[in-house]
Amino acid sequence: MWRATILTLFPEMFPGPLGLSLAGKALVGGLWSLDAHDIRAHATDRHGTVDDTPAGGGPGMVMKADVLSRAIDAAAGDGRPRLLMSARGAPLTQARVADLAKGPGAVIVCGRFEGIDERAIAARQLEEVSIGDYVLSGGEIAALALLDACVRLIPGVMGKEASGTEESFSDGLLEYPHYTRPAVFEGHGIPEILTGGDHGKVRAWRQAEAERLTRERRPDLWAAYQSRPKNPSKPCKT
Repeated sequence: MWRATILTLFPEMFPGPLGLSLAGKALVGGLWSLDAHDIRAHATDRHGTVDDTPAGGGPGMVMKADVLSRAIDAAAGDGRPRLLMSARGAPLTQARVADLAKGPGAVIVCGRFEGIDERAIAARQLEEVSIGDYVLSGGEIAALALLDACVRLIPGVMGKEASGTEESFSDGLLEYPHYTRPAVFEGHGIPEILTGGDHGKVRAWRQAEAERLTRERRPDLWAAYQSRPKNPSKPCKT
């Protein structure tokens, strides 16, 4: 079973949306598990203090290394990756998500305030992960996004295993456009090539559209795609 352990000041935020739809069914069905632990439970004073003023001055508060480290030690002793959701972390990629989904799970630390004491990051060997170049109030929403990306790749969670093989970033490209009934919507029809029954032409059209969208919308991905060794295109879903 793929196991997720969350360390947070707001355990009531979990499972949140992950308790619904396919992820929720898989959670109930035992394909993965989720445990949310309150960091504040590891404070030692009667006020449950988890933060203090930043050394050197400045605004805000910083999560204490001793409290957070005790929380990590109590929840994460089985070798799973220890992740810290952080705006300064390495960008989360589909490749990293796939690696995590293949493993035993993850321990995810959700920071708050101005950040957490750097000594806790180093001492507990936390891997800092970012979901984008913006700042959130805390790591919980970022953790939900990471979990959703991982859980959907666990075998048995999605209806068809092929559902996760031809989507944005899986082959270095953005995903091609999709269409379904009705045949005409507000005067716009489905591209004829998709309804002609020629699977080879459909695959070629989807590949061309994926390349076009990537070139237009994500020149960074397009440059990386062009620079890598080319492999024969994988068959597209039909």
